[in-house]
Amino acid sequence: MLWPSGGHHRPATSPGRRPPSRSGRPSRADPARRPAAPLRRPSASPPGAPVSASPALPPVDPRSPVFRAHEGGKLGVHATQALRGREDLSLLYTPGVAEVSLAVAADPALASRYTGRGNSVAVVSDGTAVLGLGDIGPLGALPVMEGKAVLFKHFAGIDAVPVVMETGTVEEIVEAVARIAPTYGGINLEDISAPRCFEIEERLRERLDIPVFHDDQHGTAIVVLAGLHNAADVIGRRLEDLRVVVAGAGAAGVAVTRLLQRAGVRDVVVCDSRGILHPGRSGLTEHKQRLAVSTNPRGLTGPLAAALAGADCYVGVSGGTVPEEQVASMRPGGIVFALANPTPEVHPDVAHRHAAVVATGRSDFPNQINNVLAFPGIFRGALDAGATEITEAMKLAAARAVADVVTEPTADRIVPSVFEPGVADAVADAVRRLAPTRRGRGAAAAG
Repeated sequence: MLWPSGGHHRPATSPGRRPPSRSGRPSRADPARRPAAPLRRPSASPPGAPVSASPALPPVDPRSPVFRAHEGGKLGVHATQALRGREDLSLLYTPGVAEVSLAVAADPALASRYTGRGNSVAVVSDGTAVLGLGDIGPLGALPVMEGKAVLFKHFAGIDAVPVVMETGTVEEIVEAVARIAPTYGGINLEDISAPRCFEIEERLRERLDIPVFHDDQHGTAIVVLAGLHNAADVIGRRLEDLRVVVAGAGAAGVAVTRLLQRAGVRDVVVCDSRGILHPGRSGLTEHKQRLAVSTNPRGLTGPLAAALAGADCYVGVSGGTVPEEQVASMRPGGIVFALANPTPEVHPDVAHRHAAVVATGRSDFPNQINNVLAFPGIFRGALDAGATEITEAMKLAAARAVADVVTEPTADRIVPSVFEPGVADAVADAVRRLAPTRRGRGAAAAG
């Protein structure tokens, strides 16, 4: 994930907030009043694996640029209205606020216009599947969620609020998120382990009338599809005719597969650590069984190598490794998306010996497949439209919008840079046109 150092939507020091002291800053919480959380820090565990406490932890160096950038947190709160005296006080708080409260109580749709709800998103995580770090718990995930909120603000002007919670049952997480949902215009689920993430998102979408979006699934899928639109053009093959192998049947792999199918790709084969998914394979979880039934039209069985032989495209979202001979077995001049971070499944230089187009999840190689190209614009368009959900049509439109920002695709440029101007606006425009909305006084007034 790419972390910008700042954003044009937020001043360096928000009004009314003192810059944090670089030495001797008092603690925000009294340790005597709340028990310390158990220490869970990153180790050398593979991505997605539980992380246990390890004595070999990097030292905390308050002088390092990374720790200095995080000191005091990366977020603050600032007022959008000035409080200059009693008149402002009477308008912004009592007694004036009572008029607005009564109006919103009578017509809840007005909340999107007369509160911050219409421009706010909750970034919700339990820290059980943090990219590259695994299960590091809610406090370990908090810096990541703050970083996500910075991206929302920088690229789309959205006020995103990190909400981290202790791991619970699916029911407990759904209930907790549903109870805080009235504050927000949308819910971004982040870094929640599979398969729990599927049910959590599904149940929240059914229960809430605001967009619920699991970025690890759908943000990845949208940018992968955007890249494949242009990669297919570069190699002179039609998207729907590609033979695609998706390595990984977790959150990202499931969503990538489903979106590719909805985009018209007919031949998708999904592999997990045990090989190709097919209906006759024993021990499949429910979500893998559904994938096995809906994919693999040629009925392949066996390991990943059997799927890659003759394939046009490899999409790796598993964190495993792919030997060069397996890449060489693909159809010549194909496509390799090795998206594991920080170590791609196959090194780009190796992949380029056999594939025409290569993409990774890293910023130091061409064609970075980064969710930042998708989620800011998706939520911007959804919030502006007053959307009740993010539909499959909106995701397909978002992918097409990202792809179309690149007017002349080449092997080294199938997606735009995350800092390329206009990406979020293009996605927002595409999403807004297709968004399902509530009809009411609030929507009409806002328009």
